[in-house]
Amino acid sequence: MLIDSHVNLHAPQFAEDQAEVIARARSAGIGLMVTICDRVSSFEAVHAIAMAHDDIWCTVGTHPHEAKENPLLEADTLVGLAARPKVVGIGEAGLDYHYDLSPRAVQRAVLSAQITAARTTGLPLVLHTRDADDDTAQMLEEAHAEGAFRILMHCYTSGADLARRAAALGAWFSVSGIATFKGADEVRAVIRDMPADRIIVETDCPYLAPVPLRGRRNEPAYLPHILARLAEIRGWTLAEAEARTEDAFFSLFSVIPRG
Repeated sequence: MLIDSHVNLHAPQFAEDQAEVIARARSAGIGLMVTICDRVSSFEAVHAIAMAHDDIWCTVGTHPHEAKENPLLEADTLVGLAARPKVVGIGEAGLDYHYDLSPRAVQRAVLSAQITAARTTGLPLVLHTRDADDDTAQMLEEAHAEGAFRILMHCYTSGADLARRAAALGAWFSVSGIATFKGADEVRAVIRDMPADRIIVETDCPYLAPVPLRGRRNEPAYLPHILARLAEIRGWTLAEAEARTEDAFFSLFSVIPRG
């Protein structure tokens, strides 16, 4: 089964043809998708998509860009929403010091609440990090020392040191279309060293369309290009890459029934 572990189907880019995008994904062999919540105020729209489709699941959380919308976000709020049917993860959480669209202290506070929610619910934390490797690693390590929780390093493009430290905490890693980009040699080098049993794939659509479709609006139907590049990077056959990423996905998102 091909699984797109990170889609943003409620994004305005899909407002006119969401149904067609989902249909094209299925035609391309995508058997399951996880649509991601970017802010708690978007959750109802995100959750409605998951509830309307047997092959779509969702998360609840707040992206670091949007942390300023709810700077006093409480873990209990997320835990309550996560009890809804078809909610399988917390996030997209994290730190983004590249754009700094929310104050850094607010980003850290909102991430902390989401870590607590992940630990409480047992659902994986879907983590975004950009230009914040040291703070991300420190927060994850300190929180993990207080009680384990599952971590997904989504669309991983950060450095080898953070990857090593996250892997030591048992983190999974998600490979996106960036792995296909001509100038992404450093990203591919990190992918070669990721734990083989903890790698999954994603499009992060509508963003980051893979080569040879770069520049277009991304869709789940483009996932096979990412899987093929992952197979090449790791020296796996295409069938092996599909089987390995499927196994890793269901190991991480263990609340989703398999088969």
